[in-house]
Amino acid sequence: MDIELRHLRYFLAVADELHFGRAAERLGMSQPPLSQQIRQLEQLVGARLFTRSNRRVALTEAGEAFLEETRAILARVERAIDLAQRAQRGETGELRIGFTRATPLSGYIPNAIHAFRQRLPGVQLLLEEMNSLRQIDALLERRLQVGILRGRKLPEALVSRRLFRDPLLAVMRADHPLLKGAGARRKLHTEALAREPFVLFARSAGTGIHDHVIALCNDAGFMPRVAQEAREASTIIGLVAAGMGVSILPATCSHIQVDGVRFVPLADPLAISEVHVAHRRDEHSPLVAQFVQLLLKSAH
Repeated sequence: MDIELRHLRYFLAVADELHFGRAAERLGMSQPPLSQQIRQLEQLVGARLFTRSNRRVALTEAGEAFLEETRAILARVERAIDLAQRAQRGETGELRIGFTRATPLSGYIPNAIHAFRQRLPGVQLLLEEMNSLRQIDALLERRLQVGILRGRKLPEALVSRRLFRDPLLAVMRADHPLLKGAGARRKLHTEALAREPFVLFARSAGTGIHDHVIALCNDAGFMPRVAQEAREASTIIGLVAAGMGVSILPATCSHIQVDGVRFVPLADPLAISEVHVAHRRDEHSPLVAQFVQLLLKSAH
């Protein structure tokens, strides 16, 4: 027979009380079986743990040594049980999250991350910036558990929910002729930009905005003349300020302030980008469920 946890719990109760009757009462059992279990434990240990007399019970030297280790063992068992239960509830572990460059510029996402960290401080959040296409690949390969990306058609293995709509805005120099007079106080129609050179996200940047802008311009009846491409929103805005052309960017990028640049609302119904939260369809982690729930709550 091996020593079992019950033996250790019985021993600890007697060591704490130094009285078999009180220890038995604390354990919810009668005294004779408790005495039998302690004798059995002493046989398994191969040492006498208590001295007993009619007047008192005391720990032997071997019992004192055994007590210290017993407390440590039971504490570790309790901690292991607690960790397992917390993991089952989604309160421990790590969560791997991808996000696009402009995502942190929206208040919804940082607020949700802050709330998650406050609620579950034992969970390590591993955040990685990557474009939407790379996030999709990482989700499929299970290198990410959650992706925050621009809305697009996803593979069947993934599922997404819309977090918020992100209007597309024209980005122009503040002294652009279209912004003079009445134009300074109204929305622009995309067709008004038909003769302008464009500074766009490179398609290889994987944001999805490049193709969205091309589709928006085609719907307005023209193919944009691309004068320059870039991979960063801040670079695009800087090039607009330098007079290289106009651009169309999500409203979240308007937080990037550059002197001499205006962000102008577009009147076209298609001038809306969507930010989605995505994960694998077969994802069962309670951490993912809780994080997605907080994101959706923060965004609505």
